[in-house]
Amino acid sequence: MEMSKIGNFSEWYQTVLFDAGIVDIRYPVKGMPVYMPWGFQSLDYMFSFLEKLLDETGHQKMLFPVAIPESTFSKETEHIKGFEDEVLWITHGGLAPLEERLVLRPTSETAMYPMFALWARSHADLPIKIYQTTSVYRHETKATRPLIRGREVYWNEAHTSHATLDEAAQNVEEAIKIYSEFYKALCIPFVVIKRPEFDKFAGALYTYAFDTVMPDGRTLQIATAHNLGDNFAKAYDVKYSTETGEQRYACQTSYGISMRGLAAVISIHGDEKGLKLPFEIAPVQIVFVPIYSKDNNAAVDAVLRPVYESLRTLYRCRYDDSRKRPGEKYYFWELKGVPLRIEAGMRDLSEGKVTLVDRNGTKKQVAIAGIADEIPRAVDAYHKKLYADAKAFFDRHQFTANTVKELREMMDEYRGMIRIGWCGSMECAEELDKLEVGKILGYEKGNAKKRKCIICGRDGDEVIISKSY
Repeated sequence: MEMSKIGNFSEWYQTVLFDAGIVDIRYPVKGMPVYMPWGFQSLDYMFSFLEKLLDETGHQKMLFPVAIPESTFSKETEHIKGFEDEVLWITHGGLAPLEERLVLRPTSETAMYPMFALWARSHADLPIKIYQTTSVYRHETKATRPLIRGREVYWNEAHTSHATLDEAAQNVEEAIKIYSEFYKALCIPFVVIKRPEFDKFAGALYTYAFDTVMPDGRTLQIATAHNLGDNFAKAYDVKYSTETGEQRYACQTSYGISMRGLAAVISIHGDEKGLKLPFEIAPVQIVFVPIYSKDNNAAVDAVLRPVYESLRTLYRCRYDDSRKRPGEKYYFWELKGVPLRIEAGMRDLSEGKVTLVDRNGTKKQVAIAGIADEIPRAVDAYHKKLYADAKAFFDRHQFTANTVKELREMMDEYRGMIRIGWCGSMECAEELDKLEVGKILGYEKGNAKKRKCIICGRDGDEVIISKSY
């Protein structure tokens, strides 16, 4: 590619998505790209890893219908107000109008919770912890961007039902731990932020979001977790009987991660050569590049292929014996973001060695006899460097502003996450909006620092403001 993403992020992003085979945006419906094999495999491995974490914590995988009756969708009034501008409708069956319009799910609370009401009749039936990996649909009217903002959103959403509000709150904390482990494996730095009341999920008691910083200094929301209390339970009659026979409404939670997780990986780790994929989600984790000369192809393959065969039982490997020159092969697999490359010609192989190269450019000659032990060490070093580079950029875009002038200067020059004081009033939030210096993301989890409001000067709390996607 030979294109820098810093200062030219939008063009770099579109180019790498196409050149690396992530998506093709030429499908004739706005905001609905075609996921190409390399992109969807990466996405699939990403969600498979997340599903593993959910399975390990007692969640069960399910699949719900995509269509929701309008009467069912409308029961939770605060929720439908939050989505009424984004809903896509199914109105006809063939040429005949439907007796009742159907909603293409924008999220699945209203699809799932009528079923929860049938399943959870007793305290012994709780908790319910389920998830699905599927698509949701929203009539996005803003500028769409592949993997970041679209009308068809591929994601994993989890939903739970509990006996008490305290148990629901504990489950939100568990969700935060799961998502933290997930993004740690992807080497993505983030801040967990409690959204302000005006920006929480429609129908929730409170919302936590994971936010990271993109190469252009804007923030990207990459996960959310909501405590729904009993708001949806009351709307959909999700009740259970206690040990004493008393009828109570269940307390519920929901949380999700979309294809934005892959957008963050591509954007934060990629460079002028293309992708840098974490080992866990790479469709090809190790590529073998035999270096041929004259007529020694068979001799090279005779030594290197057995190494490939031994490792392909443990990792996703590819043996590139194409007729391209070695340099062409390197460029191709670097564009694809393959984490490790094993290359060798006859000279190295005759000495019982190969060269191990990671996508960060670190090279090391290793003995064939010890290659199985070297791979985990190389993966660990590769991930540490990925995270260190990402965290260094993330940290360089963390600021504090005490005045509107400072805030404006920082946002104009650096963007990123800027910590300010806010009194909590809508009046001051609206004044900030008018200044066009970003939006209030909310309160950093674990940070109870008090600050004077940057607008009115009254006592308040420290919040994070940013320009975001």
